[in-house]
Amino acid sequence: MMTPPVSIGSTVLHSLRPRESAHERATHASVAQRLGALLGLAWAGDFTPGAIYAAPRYLVPSDTLVGAEQAHALGVRSESDFFGGLVPHPFVATKAITHPLLHAEAQAPEGWNPAFAEAVQESVLRGFTAFSLADARQAGQRLLALGPVRLKPVRATAGRGQVRIENAQGLDAALAQLDAAELAVFGVVLEENLEAVATYSVGQVRVGGQIASYYGTQRLTRDNRGEEVYGGSTLTVARGGFAELCRLMLPVHAREAIAQAQRYDAAADAAYPGLLASRRNYDTVVGQDAAGRRRSGVLEQSWRIGGASGAEALALQTLAQHPDVRSVRAATVEVYGTDARPPEGASVHYHGDDDEVGPILKYACLDPSGPGDSPLSDARP
Repeated sequence: MMTPPVSIGSTVLHSLRPRESAHERATHASVAQRLGALLGLAWAGDFTPGAIYAAPRYLVPSDTLVGAEQAHALGVRSESDFFGGLVPHPFVATKAITHPLLHAEAQAPEGWNPAFAEAVQESVLRGFTAFSLADARQAGQRLLALGPVRLKPVRATAGRGQVRIENAQGLDAALAQLDAAELAVFGVVLEENLEAVATYSVGQVRVGGQIASYYGTQRLTRDNRGEEVYGGSTLTVARGGFAELCRLMLPVHAREAIAQAQRYDAAADAAYPGLLASRRNYDTVVGQDAAGRRRSGVLEQSWRIGGASGAEALALQTLAQHPDVRSVRAATVEVYGTDARPPEGASVHYHGDDDEVGPILKYACLDPSGPGDSPLSDARP
């Protein structure tokens, strides 16, 4: 087992959102501290502009950085300086890039590259991205000819804000709720609706010279209002790149999801120069379309600290402590309600009554249900 490095330098958490709930801030801080410990850096708390921090400084922003100017002002020049992503334009950080525009003359923000959607068309569902109400309405009408449509606000998280649309009246009602100014900058996604879905996560994290790649399953849960939302992820994390991940004994659908995510990842690097990410996460889905046909594809990317990052950080730390282990299973769990209790040995990120979502418990743990009934796996293909 590796000896923890002596703490030097500093790890800082930087909130980029106008408002962040208590449970999100606490979770981000918990993950940032674990990453800092992995790097041998002291915890310096929240970032304060103009403050002097012990070098080297490792930044954990709450959201994707936008533009080289912002990154350089925060001391970010390479992926080794931070946990998350840097994109050249705001829309690149969202699910808006997943789908094409309706046509070549459709409204689009500066920097939009149609080559990306062309490169990933075999790895995503049928859908369109629109940056105006007129384009969104026409895109929705075209997709409704194939079956129900899902309208997705591109900056919402945990599945919130999505609307299932059955007809033209429903489309008009959903579009009436959109803010035209935000739409022009970030866009909205209209996508074929699937039934009987299973959602998977594929990703890679690079911290302190350590690379880990993973495949995992997501689960849904009911929040305190009864809405179905993200409830956590269970990841199989391999030491190294995607090639090392694929050497493990994985189900066929996992290999399909990994291949789709790899194509999406490569296309993003090619289409948007300036993209930099030490954390790359891709949500993929498998389900049935309106005709009952099997459909699968990448839903969106996340180049920022996210719901699975607690498991990512725990897995990285575990692999560092056990150099002979090739893979590990780790999980994040989110449970709503006053009766939630963490299991023994869990790393609790937040347990309390949040001012936005109410009572919630969030934690990460090693998953004992992995290969060999052990939290540490050295599975061979």
